[in-house]
Amino acid sequence: MLAAVHHAEVVAHRVGEPFGSLVLAVAVTVIEVALILTLMLSGGKDTSTLARDTVFAAVMITCNGIVGLCLFVGAVKFGTTHFNAEGAGAALATVITLAVTCLVLPNFTTTTPGPEFSGSQLTFVAIASLTLYGMFVVTQTVRHRDFFLPVSESGKVLPEEDHAARPTNQRARRSLGMLVVSLVAVVGLAKIESAPIEEAVRELGLPQAVVGVVIALLVLLPESIAALNAARRDHTQVSLNLGYGPPWPASA
Repeated sequence: MLAAVHHAEVVAHRVGEPFGSLVLAVAVTVIEVALILTLMLSGGKDTSTLARDTVFAAVMITCNGIVGLCLFVGAVKFGTTHFNAEGAGAALATVITLAVTCLVLPNFTTTTPGPEFSGSQLTFVAIASLTLYGMFVVTQTVRHRDFFLPVSESGKVLPEEDHAARPTNQRARRSLGMLVVSLVAVVGLAKIESAPIEEAVRELGLPQAVVGVVIALLVLLPESIAALNAARRDHTQVSLNLGYGPPWPASA
């Protein structure tokens, strides 16, 4: 996972922000979905709620853990953290809307027994979630791209050259190829990792939902490191882009 996200970061630096955060989000989502599907296919009915548990854990870890820790690190090192409130607010609003729609709303539907959507409800929620996420991506990369770029103390967007030294085209292409290889390797290793994770949870007598928390922690570890590194460079906006980004595609 660390290798996959490293190469994703190289590609991200080449394409620049906020496109770079999207590259990292896609990489993390592929890893997360691979682990979830592998565990669900090997675990039978006991893992039927694994996807929900993992996404819920990921949202909680990112919104409360990663973002909070980045703000704390930035404040300790620089005294005051600087980010664009419009971009951060839009990102947080999108996360909350997707989380409530996908994770909370099923508890209040009555068409089918239990906290789950019917077929038609699931179709509507899927289309609505994808539409919302697509609209946000357009806002982030086209309409209001400057809302998601690092800002100075005065609130002005930093020049592109101040963000990070861009890698060469050759290095970016090499990293793109290695990113694909790394993601394929992660998908393969997911099958090997699934059994020890489930066995450890059973031996400790913990509920099955803990498996989702473990997966979320494993998947978000490299992303957390990248976000903290950005916070230490006084690029809090990049940290927020990373923190609010990974769970969305999986939720949608």
